[in-house]
This record gives sequence, structure tokens and C-alpha cells, in this order.
Amino acid sequence: MYITSSGLDERGHWKDIYGKRGTQFGKDAMPTYSIPLEIHDAPVGTKSYVIVFDDMDAVPVCGFVWLHWLVANLTHTSLAENESITATGFIQGVNSRYSHGNMTREEAAVYGGMAPPDQPHIYDLKVYALDTLLPLKNGFFYNELCRAMQGHILAEAVLSGIYEA
Repeated sequence: MYITSSGLDERGHWKDIYGKRGTQFGKDAMPTYSIPLEIHDAPVGTKSYVIVFDDMDAVPVCGFVWLHWLVANLTHTSLAENESITATGFIQGVNSRYSHGNMTREEAAVYGGMAPPDQPHIYDLKVYALDTLLPLKNGFFYNELCRAMQGHILAEAVLSGIYEA
């Protein structure tokens, strides 16, 4: 299984529109214009997909891996640009903006775009093929997602790209 995205340019950088230099923002000035993706060659028996979009380079800045987007129960193999806003055919978990304390779970259950404060960061788009739908509701936390996925992962793939500070 592998992932492609037209959100990456030819240099391997996420395009500006999907982060702090974009044009669409939600509460707390959070970029909300989500990246498109395509999932290819999923294993036989795949019933749903999980997406985790994170920033491990955030650890020195904030003390933890920053979660930008959590998607579960995706039953199709592609997401269009900005599909996080309509969220049809999948549910979304809470992104790390929730940790600031000025968003509800519902407000943080959306794509929260890239905004590295200090230097270019590498952002990883991880997709997991699962043999089931997960018993989660919109606004789930990452730990709930990880526990629900245990024993159900058929394959995983990662697509990484850089976003400039």
C-alpha cells in the first residue's frame, strides 16, 4: 500500500495553502484547508482507513508530537482538497489545538494545518488499512484511536513532506 498527494510539490514540500500561509482559517487562527490524498494498492479485506497527520519535529517546541489531523472509518480511497470541512464518509478526531484550552472537542475535530514556529518541520501523513470500522464517534482522542485499531491493522504507509516556518 502507498499514498500519493497533489498537496506536495516537486521538491517534497507541502504547498502553502495547507498551512499558516493558506487562506482558510478556523477558530484560534487554525489553518483548516485540508490536504488531498489517494490510497493505492490496499490489501484485500480492507474495510476502512485511518489517517494520522502529525509533526514529530514539534517535540522540542511544545514537548509532544503535534497531531494535525485524525481520520477514522474512511471507506473510500481518496480525500479531496478541503474535505475535512464537509467530513462525509468518515469521522475526525481531536487535533492538538485542543491542548490550548480554547476549543471544544467538536471545534478541534477537524484538520488543523501546519504552522511550524521555529524552522522547517517534516510532517508525516500516515494511513492504516483496517479490517473493520472502529467504534468511535466524531471528536475522539488519539489514545482512543490507537486502542481501537489494535489487532485490526492490515497495512500502513507513510508520506512525508516539509513545511517551511
